[in-house]
Amino acid sequence: MSTVTRALTSEFLGTFTLVFVGAGSVVTDNASGGQLGLAGVALAHGIALAVMVTAVMRISGAHFNPAVTLAIWLSRRISAPNAALYVATQLAAAVAAALLVKALFPAGAGMATAYGVPRVDGAVSFAQAILIEALLTFLLVSAVFGTAISPEAPAVGGFGIGLVLVFATLVGGPLTGAALNPARAFGPAVAANDWYAQLAYWAGPLLGGAVASLVWTRILLPAEDR
Repeated sequence: MSTVTRALTSEFLGTFTLVFVGAGSVVTDNASGGQLGLAGVALAHGIALAVMVTAVMRISGAHFNPAVTLAIWLSRRISAPNAALYVATQLAAAVAAALLVKALFPAGAGMATAYGVPRVDGAVSFAQAILIEALLTFLLVSAVFGTAISPEAPAVGGFGIGLVLVFATLVGGPLTGAALNPARAFGPAVAANDWYAQLAYWAGPLLGGAVASLVWTRILLPAEDR
């Protein structure tokens, strides 16, 4: 099997797992009357990401996120055609995962949560939502560069990246839903036909990913690896 096919299959599997577990945890929390809570939802997202990054990091780089793919492309570690294929695969996987959540989980809880569509709190402005998503995604992508790309990275697999998603969800979940990933917002939006604040979940993460890429490639990575 070709290298590209293996990479795209890995991206599909990883993104599917992240969205299915992440969106599914939101629906389950509603169906159970809040038994999971914010901490449970945060752990579901973070553990799913950590495990899948560790599983396929050496096959595809384990992006699972258009913001990560943009950052890697800006650092010249993936070609534009392959980056486009990665993003298309991530979005397809996110839609498939959200549709499966819609098919399998309790209908009432699914509709009440729009199958895991992230929400901006009423006290948070649209501009604030973009900046919150950008800042938290900056931290997530920094973890990718620091633990998966830098030659100085510690041998922690994907668990450093997953832990960032846990604390980002704890901090940002009540404010914006802490998507940090256009695919995570896009899949449930398609399943629910609910496009609430979708622009914020694209603009914020892509901005944060781009800034993180610039900081790491211009400053933090060793000169020979920039």
